[in-house]
Amino acid sequence: MQVWCGPADRKFPDMLCRCHVLIHATKQMAQKMPHAPAQSPRYLCCPKCGHSTLPENQLLPAACPACGLILSKFGMPVADRLPLSGQNDDVAPSRLQHLVQQLREAITYIPSRIDPAIFWSRAALLALLTGWAARLIWMDHRDGEIGSSFLHGPLLVFHEAGHFIFRPFGEFLTILGGTVGQLLMPAIMAGALLIKNRDPFGAAVGLWLFGVSMLDIAPYIYDALHPQLVLLGGHTGDEGGHDWIYLLGETGLLKRAQGLGWLVHKLGALVVLISITWAGWVLWQQKKRLADSFGDNADTDM
Repeated sequence: MQVWCGPADRKFPDMLCRCHVLIHATKQMAQKMPHAPAQSPRYLCCPKCGHSTLPENQLLPAACPACGLILSKFGMPVADRLPLSGQNDDVAPSRLQHLVQQLREAITYIPSRIDPAIFWSRAALLALLTGWAARLIWMDHRDGEIGSSFLHGPLLVFHEAGHFIFRPFGEFLTILGGTVGQLLMPAIMAGALLIKNRDPFGAAVGLWLFGVSMLDIAPYIYDALHPQLVLLGGHTGDEGGHDWIYLLGETGLLKRAQGLGWLVHKLGALVVLISITWAGWVLWQQKKRLADSFGDNADTDM
């Protein structure tokens, strides 16, 4: 490539000639470069199976790692698409909206393949939990009847562990830690199954246990005003060692103990019903996916 340096450039011939060469070369390269193709919007989750962990670059040959769908060939997404960087920044989802979207996907996630044995075993478990929940909710929170249930023992272990864990944080948190520990265990279980294992049915079972734990706590709160329940030491709360007499007394709410116990019982029942509804919905969706799989296999055999 030859670039001519005119008379006006002779004062600084080397530097100006190099500048002309650079400018000329840049123009030629710009003319030869094709325009960058428009990129497609990026899917948040697979439009076929709902899998939420997708490749960052979704151009060919990128595919969903769960079902193998070629993302760029599926078509334009309607609801689950993100704008390109620098385009439509004013409508880009906020971080909170993105977290809500991820949570919605996790709660409603249905795998592409359903194991029939696992499905029917879960259906049997849901039937068992539904009947058990009806029995636990029906128990009278005013006399601590739920203390005779099988689940009271395991929940009591986590209650006592909570006292120990929160001991370094002072007397009030140490005593409150029993109730917190009893609720924290099923909450962690539900969160781990939902986020790490991507198992909404298992998370619903964890939520069920959280609600049952609330049912188990309600009589303890109700009993604080007129203690009648026999504690681990073989005595009633009048002789000391009653968590909620101390907690409500410190916060000035002791006279409201029975109302708070009633409220916690009703909230626990509501949480249990929500968990059963959630688990039932998940199994219903899995049943439809299972039926579709059988239909596809039958068509393949034919």
